Amino acid sequence: MADQLVGILACSGEECLGGTLSRLATRRVMEVLRPNRAVTLCLPLYIAGGGEERNFAKAYPVITIEGCSKHCATCATEKFSGQVHDIVDVAAILGAEVALSKTVSGRDLTEAHQDMVKIISRAICAKMDAIV
Repeated sequence: MADQLVGILACSGEECLGGTLSRLATRRVMEVLRPNRAVTLCLPLYIAGGGEERNFAKAYPVITIEGCSKHCATCATEKFSGQVHDIVDVAAILGAEVALSKTVSGRDLTEAHQDMVKIISRAICAKMDAIV
């Protein structure tokens, strides 16, 4: 694999399970599956004017991880930095009903939730691998 660095901009929504799963899957990719190959970008900071996030997204490919159909991460990237390289849509992978279901605390995650994180993580890795 090449050493191409990829930005991951995950949903920051707290009101639905899709947002929580987006962030957990991003961490799993960065810490376990593709260490040292990805940089996470902070969506709230990105939207608030974070120059480092915005400049990184202009210089490197970015994959957005969307927890719901609002696609906030993609919209912000396209507004401030240009086109995203790819999108992982949690609702498309798990179904809108699951993605929009009530959020769950990290301490209350079930084995089924952990399996969902793994599914989303694999989708992120597939998008990353396609870049190199």
